[in-house]
Amino acid sequence: MRVLVLGGYGAVGRHAVTTLRALGHHPVTAGRDATRADLRLDLTDLPAVASAAAEVDVVVNAAGAEDAHLVTAVTRAGAAFVDISATGAYLERVERLAVDAPVVLSVGIAPGLTNLLAHAAVRDAPDATGPLDLAVVLGAGEAHGAAATAWSLGLLGRRYPDTVGPAGATVRNYTRGATFDLPGGRRRLHRADFSDQHTLTRTLGRPVRTYFGTDTRFATTALALLTWAPPIGRLAGRAHLPGSEDWVLQVRDAAGPHLTATGTGQSHATGVLAAHAAALAAHAPAGVHHLPDLTTLEELDLPFPVTRHHDPGVTTSA
Repeated sequence: MRVLVLGGYGAVGRHAVTTLRALGHHPVTAGRDATRADLRLDLTDLPAVASAAAEVDVVVNAAGAEDAHLVTAVTRAGAAFVDISATGAYLERVERLAVDAPVVLSVGIAPGLTNLLAHAAVRDAPDATGPLDLAVVLGAGEAHGAAATAWSLGLLGRRYPDTVGPAGATVRNYTRGATFDLPGGRRRLHRADFSDQHTLTRTLGRPVRTYFGTDTRFATTALALLTWAPPIGRLAGRAHLPGSEDWVLQVRDAAGPHLTATGTGQSHATGVLAAHAAALAAHAPAGVHHLPDLTTLEELDLPFPVTRHHDPGVTTSA
């Protein structure tokens, strides 16, 4: 299978390329930098994108471009499309497209692995009701790609629809903290507009909330303060924050935690999931899919340990 990886030399793209090769596929990197890409490609030149897409089976968008016209250009050329975006408004625009090939969304850590964990939790406890809470803790010390950093800082001060509130209610990013018992100790995290909660609320029939923090209490508290002064926060965001590259995800409800996943390197994890999504996309029917529509946590051979808390002490590599 030939896969065109947009931004294939970036923070996420290079891990997607490595994983695709390990899975036996043939990735081709594309981007504006001809010295680092196999194919020099300007993503605003849609005819050129369509021409490149016609030569491959799948296109993985790891470039951070959020343009629904790009999706249309690729799928009209006959290639499947995989997108790692976490922006809810953009994913909703893509969901409304009439596409001629498979499109896979919710690919990465959050959304992506969080969606798989939530679906697994519901399968494990099908009679449970009430809200599901997703904890997303990302390493502040990782040198993320420019698009990922801009996305995180772009949430400062913004509001989004509250998945558990009355119709029309909104939440300000990095507010409404809640405490989670996570590997390494108890942490206070804050609500954030990751797209997983919106998709899962629709598909699971239960309200879902996403809470976010970094692996350092300092950086997490800083986000909660700077969300009230967004311009200052975006200037401060140019500094590299202290911390590790470790990440933690957890799904819980009123009965307590259901599943916890851990790993090192957000970009690595996103690239791995993007590569697996590309393999699934090649055989999916035409239309827009989210990752749990095509697979389950148990079916994917992912290099991340997942603990199921309903069976204490049992850890599986899911």
